[in-house]
Amino acid sequence: MKIAGYDIYKAAKYLHYIHSLPIGEKIDWQDQSKWDIVKFHWKNNDFYNDKLKNNLPKKWEELPIMQKTDYQHGINKLLSNKYTKKNTYIANTSGSSGKPFFYAKNKNAHAMTWALTENRYKWHSLDFESKQARYFGTPLENTGKYYELSKDFIMNRKKLLIFDLSDNALNEHIKIFSKIKFNFIYGYTNALVLFARYLIKNDLILNSICPTLELCITTSEVLTFEDRKILNSAFGVVVVNEYGISEAGGITAFENENSDWILSSETQFIEIVDDDGSIVEVGEEGKILITDLHNKAMPFIRYEVGDTGVLKFQESNNELVLNKLTGRTNDTIMLPSGKKSPGLTFYYISRSILESSGILKEFIIRQVALDIFIFDIISDRNLTDNEIKKIQKKMDIYLEPGLTLKINRLNTIKRPKSGKLKHFYSEINE
Repeated sequence: MKIAGYDIYKAAKYLHYIHSLPIGEKIDWQDQSKWDIVKFHWKNNDFYNDKLKNNLPKKWEELPIMQKTDYQHGINKLLSNKYTKKNTYIANTSGSSGKPFFYAKNKNAHAMTWALTENRYKWHSLDFESKQARYFGTPLENTGKYYELSKDFIMNRKKLLIFDLSDNALNEHIKIFSKIKFNFIYGYTNALVLFARYLIKNDLILNSICPTLELCITTSEVLTFEDRKILNSAFGVVVVNEYGISEAGGITAFENENSDWILSSETQFIEIVDDDGSIVEVGEEGKILITDLHNKAMPFIRYEVGDTGVLKFQESNNELVLNKLTGRTNDTIMLPSGKKSPGLTFYYISRSILESSGILKEFIIRQVALDIFIFDIISDRNLTDNEIKKIQKKMDIYLEPGLTLKINRLNTIKRPKSGKLKHFYSEINE
């Protein structure tokens, strides 16, 4: 990564400097850093300058709140001066919120993300050499598959595919755990819970099968109290909850050894606001806004991530911590064959349309029968027959053949009361 321009050692050194600051100086550092990144983009990013109407407010709360739709104009229009696709890290959001887009990070910002991840893992005696069983999505075809395989090899992780979580597939997973000395298991909450329930049903405990297993880290979806109990019972290890926003700095909150959800104040500035955009009192629930303190390639400033949460003040370290998170739960896909798969599978199915055309603005998938899926979309135009065939083909690959796909183009998609738009909704039992 250092050869590629991601100097993690330099980033780790800077992270150590931040940690060495007394609490008062650390707060001053963060306040200065958030204004520095605003001023940088005001001067160097035409897109953000237009959002500010060429006028830099004196009060933080007067800065505009950025929405996901603000970033759906093509990445070239969003990059700051001197930054290109060639000298930045490029990725795309999972689409779990229903509003996908591509984003860029300058290499120093991405290195800070990795340095912070390493720091958080060390809280639980893990590092980048720890062997990871990864319950995560991955492309199944073309160059994307081999790129992900190479990353997994370098990062010392074995990816256990989540697209098939049937009993037969999970039994094969158990065989893998019996052969490989994993140190921790990481992945989507929904997929991990499905695996845990299978273990419980068969009177198995995972760290009895894999004695080196020490930790479970859940991510991407809400971890309920019940989910944590199931995972702890089935895996026989401590469960740690991660909350991350990949496009806005990576990890946003990570549980320490006391299960306190510590905010990533070294890389992000987190706010909670009400429906009118006003900052709420500590302890009150509201929308989560994130400012990436290091990303100069694209302006993620007061970015509304699509989740709601609550902060609380922790007296032991005189800092705010995340106390509650709402949203990010996805239903489980049930198929005629008995196969099960997490809702985020549809991100990998819809990815080809996102990458090839960029026309999708918002979408959800509703399962109305075991073999019928309705794709509700907001798009610049109707999908072509060829694009629909591509989605159908990917459903055959990632789920199973014989499923019916219906495209339903809408002007608006009705959101639930929480304001959080899930990616996938099962309506089978309604």
